[in-house]
Amino acid sequence: MTSTQQLADRQVSAAAVATFIIFGANGLVFASWAARIPAVTEILHISSGQMGTLLLCTAVGSLIALPTAGLVINRIGTANSVRAGGFLAALAGVGIAVSLLAESVPGTAVALFFFGMGVGLWDVSQNVEGADVEHRLRRTVMPKFHAAFSGGAFVGALIGAGLSGIGVGLPQHLLVIAAAVAVLTFVTPRYFLPHAIPDQPADGEPKPARGPSAWRDGRTLLIGVVVLGATLTEGAGNDWIAKAAVDGLGTSESTGALLFALFVLAMTAMRFFGGTSIDRYGRVAVLRASMAAAAAGLGLFVFAGNIWLAAVGAALWGVGAALAFPMGMSAAADDPKHAAARVSVVSTIGYVAFLAGPPLLGYLGDLTGIHLALLAIGVPILVALLLAGAAKPLSARR
Repeated sequence: MTSTQQLADRQVSAAAVATFIIFGANGLVFASWAARIPAVTEILHISSGQMGTLLLCTAVGSLIALPTAGLVINRIGTANSVRAGGFLAALAGVGIAVSLLAESVPGTAVALFFFGMGVGLWDVSQNVEGADVEHRLRRTVMPKFHAAFSGGAFVGALIGAGLSGIGVGLPQHLLVIAAAVAVLTFVTPRYFLPHAIPDQPADGEPKPARGPSAWRDGRTLLIGVVVLGATLTEGAGNDWIAKAAVDGLGTSESTGALLFALFVLAMTAMRFFGGTSIDRYGRVAVLRASMAAAAAGLGLFVFAGNIWLAAVGAALWGVGAALAFPMGMSAAADDPKHAAARVSVVSTIGYVAFLAGPPLLGYLGDLTGIHLALLAIGVPILVALLLAGAAKPLSARR
């Protein structure tokens, strides 16, 4: 092996480690905030409904950032996009902390809007970098990056619970997290791979003809529908497994929480170890098997007559929900020239489903009970299974 090849291999390995860290930091930030939402309602003296409105500010910020992230990445590269998203999220974290200290609801709302924008840009950028690393390594590693996000979220939740237990206030907690994020997102991307920014024509040369927008690319939209089914599957599990166990099986809240933990553990483990199955059997086959496993786990969880069968169902549901979203990101980024725009589109579709799905299930649960309402996500799971062929690698198509 030549010294040039060895240097290139070291650069790719360093980029893989850096991307893993960035995904983990993203999960840490998400859970550090989410785990302490109850403290926000106490500090601001607001109801659950008013808290929901505040959370909508975060969603709106992300929904503005996600569709435009591809343009930003193509302009400044993935490393600088992660830095920009991380800096904005950290600055917004400081704004949230200051607003909470002042007990200002409007200030918190504005800060959450910019927090959502920062996290949205960061999210698309890390997925584009992850896909680039995956291409260079010539093996599936995207699920491991998403496992890092899940692991970071788990650590963030533990930190939030621990700090809450010892009486550390949320504003102080957020200030420390903001400082850590600012440092991590500034330093770590220096090890990213150079991003291939589209060529600009030289002076006097005609501009190249524009291709169709990623929003009009049929394959990208079909992948988006598949990811929509995956995010609904994951989001419903995250938000409703514990509640459904309590309502449907009559378990205690602690037992419901353990079933949710089992779901997350199964999903994280599958993301960490499932890449080899994608390399061995192919993206489409594993995607179909994942959706089938999610459907089987969902059905077993809903119709289980006892806690043990429900636990098996929750674990199988987590296994099925684990790989579909990472595979969707990889599929959207198959063509490196259009990766940023297409990942941005698929992320937007998935995020809308992740945002809207669980509340809609809650409304349906008011009519049928949340336990039975979960069966509604069987429809998007089936659609994702049927459309899995859209994720076939472009190289295989050619």
